[in-house]
Amino acid sequence: MCLGIPGKVIEKYGDDALPMSKVDFGGVQKEVCLAYTPEVEIGDYVIVHVGFAISVIDEAEAQEIFSYLQEIEEQEMEGMTNDEERMTKE
Repeated sequence: MCLGIPGKVIEKYGDDALPMSKVDFGGVQKEVCLAYTPEVEIGDYVIVHVGFAISVIDEAEAQEIFSYLQEIEEQEMEGMTNDEERMTKE
């Protein structure tokens, strides 16, 4: 299974041979290669997989993905709480 995570481009550098950027993932900033998305501008949102921006998305789509990820996190936390409750009853 592949997992692409949305992030916001906050800096661009490098050259035509290897365009690079700094991308913000909700407060965590990582270096990302823009070789597959050289058209990206600062402020754009990209889907990142294993250190490469693989597509450009608009802000609305990025926010929708963030919402889905938040739901998954909440479900996982709820499941962990239920597991802890079961363990204390045993």
